[in-house]
Amino acid sequence: MLKEFREFALRGNVVDLAVGFIIGAALGKFVGSLVGDMFMPVVGAITGGLDFSNYFAALSSRVTATTLAEAKKQGAVFAWGNFLTIVINFLIVAWVMFWVARLMNRLKRLEAAAPAAAAAPSRQELLLTEIRDLLKSQASKTSQ
Repeated sequence: MLKEFREFALRGNVVDLAVGFIIGAALGKFVGSLVGDMFMPVVGAITGGLDFSNYFAALSSRVTATTLAEAKKQGAVFAWGNFLTIVINFLIVAWVMFWVARLMNRLKRLEAAAPAAAAAPSRQELLLTEIRDLLKSQASKTSQ
């Protein structure tokens, strides 16, 4: 059973999946920092200090707090600002992943085209091939 598990765990797809998961987690932290530390402060500066993360609607009359964290302790809240921040995070991640996928597809097309161009013989090689073929045909005619 251990041997079978080891074969499964070391299979190429599982290792690729693990690497992808780790890179995805790192990308998530990167995008979270990009949105939280760079993008949202700019949006806040443009909108006059607007911070979406603390916008909420109280669903209970017991909620009197002004921050989302305190309001959640007091009762049910509709945290629409936090949701909006997550939507913006998602859109940025989707946009970044679109550009990464686009770049990878472009690189694959260039890589696929490169061997075809490299495989084509040069003009000098074509001329030498023609000369060789002519010499062969002359040699076969004279030997007959």
